[in-house]
This record gives sequence, structure tokens and C-alpha cells, in this order.
Amino acid sequence: MFQEGEAVNKDRAKGAINEVVGRAKRQVGEWTGDTNAQFDGAMQQVKGKSEKALGKVKDAAKDIQDKLQRDNYKRNTEAPATKRP
Repeated sequence: MFQEGEAVNKDRAKGAINEVVGRAKRQVGEWTGDTNAQFDGAMQQVKGKSEKALGKVKDAAKDIQDKLQRDNYKRNTEAPATKRP
């Protein structure tokens, strides 16, 4: 589900929980023939997948922001190049 050592944001964690709970509800609905439970479970699974996707997008945006900040810091702290005559 998540990579080892990977920081998990709240959206991805909530999404994983909603996906698992939704899957369980849907399965119980299938076993009991309760179509409302099946539908509710399927909708909760979709919500969970959406939350996980949002979390991944936020993580990617944060990674890009961090990289840009590192690159900007390096650029500002490096010694200026000397011009040759």
C-alpha cells in the first residue's frame, strides 16, 4: 500500500481507511444480498481512492517545491563564477 520509509499525508491515510472499510461494507452487502450496503460500500471505496489520489498529488507537489527550494538555495550559496579576460 505504502512504500517503506515513505511519509504518509492525512489524505492518503484517510483514503486507505475509507477504501478498506468500503470494500468490507460492499462484501458484507454481497453476502447478505443488501444492495444498499453494496452501493454504500462501493461509494466509500471510490471516496477512498479519490483521497489517496489527492494525497499523491499533494506529495508530488511538495516534492517539486522542495526540489526547487534546494536548487534555489544551491544557486544562491555557490561562489560566483569568475570571468576570464
